[in-house]
Amino acid sequence: MGDAGLVVVALAMAVGLVGIVVPVLPGTVLVGLAALAWALGQGGAAWVWFAGIVVLLAAGQVAMYLLPGRRMTRAGIGKRTLLLGAVLGVVGFFVVPVLGLPLGFVLGVFLGELLAAHGVPDRARRAWRSTVVAVKNVGLSVALEGAAALLATTVWVVGALTLR
Repeated sequence: MGDAGLVVVALAMAVGLVGIVVPVLPGTVLVGLAALAWALGQGGAAWVWFAGIVVLLAAGQVAMYLLPGRRMTRAGIGKRTLLLGAVLGVVGFFVVPVLGLPLGFVLGVFLGELLAAHGVPDRARRAWRSTVVAVKNVGLSVALEGAAALLATTVWVVGALTLR
């Protein structure tokens, strides 16, 4: 693969890394597809590097769902609440582009917890505490996915330089 191809792959990976933080693009998928394009174009030992990249990206995907999910379950946040947060996040994304996703998620989690705590004294405070826990764990999820994608991109850089 020539220099122009490497630049295109690097740009695609950079866009993928941005896509992890800005929920408009499928970040991890873009990083993985860029690495696949590089392995197809490079051939040979690039497939070994690509396998390492896939393992890192897969581990990041597992970790980004498993760890925050367990922490939210331990905090008593129900699946219905998270589903309501996700639904309102998607609706918010289309109503207020980009910022609507986190705003809708926060509103959905708060409303879900408020409804779940029906009859509980001081339920608004409890709902807000659960919302804060959920938002922190969503941040952890993004950080885990971002770290895995950044490591995968680093592996690609080392592989590309090594095979040059």
